Amino acid sequence: MSHVFGRHTKADPPVIAGGEGCYLIDTAGKRYLDGSGGAAVSCLGHGDAQVIEAIKAQLDTIAYAHTGFFTSQPAERLADALVAKAPAGIDRVYFVSGGSEAVEAAIKLARQYFLEKGEPKRHRVIARRQSYHGNTLGALAAGGNAWRREPFAPLMIETSHIAPCYAYRDRHEGESEFDYGQRVANELEVEIERLGPETVMAFIAEPVVGATMGAVPPVDGYFARIREICDRYGILWIADEVMCGMGRTGTLFACEYEKVAPDIITIAKGLGGGYQPIAAMACSGEIYSAIEAGSGFFQHGHTYMGHPTACAAALAVVNAIEERDLLVRVRNMGGRLRNLLTERFGQHPHVGDIRGRGLFVGLEFVADRDSKEPFDPADKMHARLKSAAFEAGLICYPMGGTIDGVRGDHVLLAPPFIVEESHLEELVDKLEAAIRTVT
Repeated sequence: MSHVFGRHTKADPPVIAGGEGCYLIDTAGKRYLDGSGGAAVSCLGHGDAQVIEAIKAQLDTIAYAHTGFFTSQPAERLADALVAKAPAGIDRVYFVSGGSEAVEAAIKLARQYFLEKGEPKRHRVIARRQSYHGNTLGALAAGGNAWRREPFAPLMIETSHIAPCYAYRDRHEGESEFDYGQRVANELEVEIERLGPETVMAFIAEPVVGATMGAVPPVDGYFARIREICDRYGILWIADEVMCGMGRTGTLFACEYEKVAPDIITIAKGLGGGYQPIAAMACSGEIYSAIEAGSGFFQHGHTYMGHPTACAAALAVVNAIEERDLLVRVRNMGGRLRNLLTERFGQHPHVGDIRGRGLFVGLEFVADRDSKEPFDPADKMHARLKSAAFEAGLICYPMGGTIDGVRGDHVLLAPPFIVEESHLEELVDKLEAAIRTVT
């Protein structure tokens, strides 16, 4: 009998024994193609010698030192590397251990920034429906996924939610993609005015929506309009790149596609590639300077923040992405994956949309292609798909509630950046077999 408190009390998962490149292997010897990188984490695959050696070398030096007393060379070097590649204005990096921690830090920093500036009324956060920003209470409150929020609603701060940029379902007939994007972006201004501009401190959004909607990118011009609105009202834009960042969409920072820079960026998952728990909140020099000129102390912190071994692992991951030209590979192999999926499922009666950027791709399932009617939620299509794919030796990331937190099913694919053409063909073959089983 296991004494581990797992994710599901009625699940009995196999025990992991090892990993090789794009595969995971359980104790029975079964091999699984990691078609989702776990949760879009394992960007370099499993068993990367360069990253493992960096971790070992750091352990031989110093494993851990509390940041209340010391900084470390890995943390300094990793911050330098990230800032050198970050969008314009991003100047400081705050290292934590997971995506939810990074979002909590971003929200608290936004609040303290306005306190330091003498604007104490600014405390409200605006986000989008069907977003996901983490599972701690502050991050969960920012998120817009109904079923995740509902049990803990009495514990959470009030947050406003506007429409996502979800052209597949929400663009009007005859409306151009650009006009649609402007229309839904303008909801931010309407909500700011409703709440009172002097009370709003931040807007948080994923540049490409991950787990809750399945790799939904914005239409052109959407985030440019969001940036204009934030600037007009003096509000911070927090780009949540926990899942879509660190090269997953084909650029190191996902917001690079939008040609506008956020004030704060949260990153995790692919930052450490699964080799160590690490995440980061990066902010503009202006925000840092406000703290520095004011109290001088960010009223926040975690025991394991800036962990030297985690930072050494992440630095090795970031260096590998650059030295191996993996961003080019992500774009090329991502295009090939989209093509393979379109060839196989472009006319499938139960695949309504194939979307994404780079190696961050989603398929949305429907009961009827013409009407876009989703499957009955009681059918739990996504859960059955996950089981069928796992049985076939494919790890993928299906979710339900795609449309509104209740209705809709999708699968997220996010294979390692080192994926080969043969892996993509195997992925699509096994996914097809799983879809055939459940539809």
